[in-house]
Amino acid sequence: MSQGVKYMLFASFTFTLMKVCVKLVPHIPAIEIILFRSVISMAISLFFLTRQRVPIWGNNKLVLVGRGVAGATALVIYFSLLQQIPLATASTLQYLAPIFTAVLGIFLVGEKVKNIQWLFFAMSFAGILVIQGFDPRISFIHVVMGIVASLFMGLAYNFIRKLKTSEHPLVIIFYFPLIMLPISGIWTSFVWVRPHGYDWLVLVLVGITTQIAQFLMTKAYQKEELNKVSILTYIGIIYSLAFGFFIFDETYNLFTYGGMALVLSGVVLNVMWKKT
Repeated sequence: MSQGVKYMLFASFTFTLMKVCVKLVPHIPAIEIILFRSVISMAISLFFLTRQRVPIWGNNKLVLVGRGVAGATALVIYFSLLQQIPLATASTLQYLAPIFTAVLGIFLVGEKVKNIQWLFFAMSFAGILVIQGFDPRISFIHVVMGIVASLFMGLAYNFIRKLKTSEHPLVIIFYFPLIMLPISGIWTSFVWVRPHGYDWLVLVLVGITTQIAQFLMTKAYQKEELNKVSILTYIGIIYSLAFGFFIFDETYNLFTYGGMALVLSGVVLNVMWKKT
């Protein structure tokens, strides 16, 4: 098992823990959660960058800013979505990101997409339509939010790929809170909800788990080709189904499971075909 594969397997599990934390505080606005996450990420990144004597501003500033903006946009939308719909469904919508990663990769990093892969892309989108059609908890707006968030995630992943040889992983991560902190700070001032009791612990855990997962994911995308490691994120659906059932008492009908299977099958087939 290569280093990139190991990094992505651990990143997938840690990202799922982060999602659980976000759903544990549905009364806290998503942007406020992101503010806490940004503060923690900024502090951790600066600590390790200083300790390792890595220049914080990096070399390719334009692409670094683009990665920060794309990642910030995706996270704002996705955190809001995560608080509104079941955990596994939100995870499934997020799993459209590798499709956009592959498509955008044609233009940004020069990767190739074979004709049959478009059929697999269509299969995944058909799965989303099945989920929306047979789960009354999922509205059309939720689907649009998931697609837009995945689009910006795919853009962010391509920026990471472009930065693989020029930047330290912590520098790439650092640009997210650098972009997001002032935005979330101003926005939160208008919607602030005071955390109570264990809310503080959960908010801190959101920041810590996200930081760990971001670092592992960044390392994975720097070590391997986009399509080789992106498939490994889908193991997260198993974690999401388990956590959703045992913690949030979330269940699904057979059609919804079928829609999830279509989404995952489309992406898995795409990645497998890409490797042939």
